[in-house]
Amino acid sequence: MTPPAIQLRDRGAREAAEQQLSPIATRSTESRGRVEPEPPCRLRTSFERDRDRILHSKAFRRLKHKTQVFINPEGDHYVTRMTHALQVSQVARALAAALSLNEPLTEAIALGHDCGHTPFGHTGEDALDQLVDGGWHHAAQGVRIFERLEPCNLTWEVRDGIRGHTWKIDPPPATPEGTVVRFADRIAYLSHDALDAMRAGLVAPERFPDDVRRYLGQPGREWIERMIDAVVDPSVAAGEVTMDPRLLEVMGELRDFMFREVYLSPENEAHKSAAVQVIRQLVEYHLEYPQEVPESYRDADADLTTRVVDYVAGMTDRYALARHDELFRPVLFDEPRRTLG
Repeated sequence: MTPPAIQLRDRGAREAAEQQLSPIATRSTESRGRVEPEPPCRLRTSFERDRDRILHSKAFRRLKHKTQVFINPEGDHYVTRMTHALQVSQVARALAAALSLNEPLTEAIALGHDCGHTPFGHTGEDALDQLVDGGWHHAAQGVRIFERLEPCNLTWEVRDGIRGHTWKIDPPPATPEGTVVRFADRIAYLSHDALDAMRAGLVAPERFPDDVRRYLGQPGREWIERMIDAVVDPSVAAGEVTMDPRLLEVMGELRDFMFREVYLSPENEAHKSAAVQVIRQLVEYHLEYPQEVPESYRDADADLTTRVVDYVAGMTDRYALARHDELFRPVLFDEPRRTLG
């Protein structure tokens, strides 16, 4: 008998397919669940549902107008926080597929990992960190967004992966899929930030450290392929997600080089100081006039500073600049009409 041309692959079939994954993979049927129990979807697993909720969220949409490295760049081809998230998702899915881990869970974490980021990238994060008692970090803010500000009722595993996606956070993610996103994040940003730095004229290919050029080859797809291979083969051998120690050292050299030559370059410092000023003044103004914080950021259970920081952290670069211009009337990235303050 000829099988039908199209066959239904519902949630049950997808959950059954997860049983063929690696022994350490996270099965959606074994999830710790959601804060608010809800009926399962007819077609999607719980992790597929989370991926879709993140992709359709306002927090994710705002990433298209948030800085990755260069603040207010000229040119259409520089990486934004959204294109970064998509590239992390691609690298993470490539790793998860090769290691027979749960791809939808990996993708959900990757798409959501930077949704808590401020305007102006890490510069904005550093500014808020100095204004908030106990510090401030975009990973924790990402979890807060999906729990409180734009509640999506995500599974515990996705929230844990977002919480622990950076190497600064301890404890690390509880799932191997979360660890995959940690590696994918670093692979993606080192690769595309280097290309952006060359596009901006800050770095020439021959200036990258000798070991980087020797082990990784040419910037771009060659780097990504070699760093993915450096995770896949050692992980299969070790039975856990890890990376070749020598390539990890090379990535560390590349990261140090990028901080020295790009992230902390004099060309970026002037823009960074202006961005910090914008963040500080927006926070100070809305602390004085809290009634101007939109209702959607007025978490009734949060103190005033948290509500204001929620609002400012959620701004895109262009909205923060427009709001600041409306309140203080400087032109930050050309000749200022008057001194800030």
